[in-house]
Amino acid sequence: MNGYQLSFFMQQSRSHKGKALHQWLLDLAQSMQIRGATLIAAQEGLGSKHRVHSARFFELADQPLEITMVVSESECDAIMQKLQAEPELRLFYSKVPVQFGFIGQAD
Repeated sequence: MNGYQLSFFMQQSRSHKGKALHQWLLDLAQSMQIRGATLIAAQEGLGSKHRVHSARFFELADQPLEITMVVSESECDAIMQKLQAEPELRLFYSKVPVQFGFIGQAD
């Protein structure tokens, strides 16, 4: 299949609608029946304002996070429409065309 790899980047301390932003985004993907999403926590990252974000002992709330999902074109359109409809949301993302599928038999 052809589709997109969507990656969303944020800090652990970010929130949306009273919930941690990363959890809100994972919940949204689940409610839309997206096949899967992976939350990746990084040690350190450079943000859009050239500021270093890191997961040091005293700065755990500043830890960089990434959520990646591989979606069909229609799923991509649907999730992007939902995100754009959120007036308070500011979220950096990347969107890359990919080919995806399964190898082998299902469990």
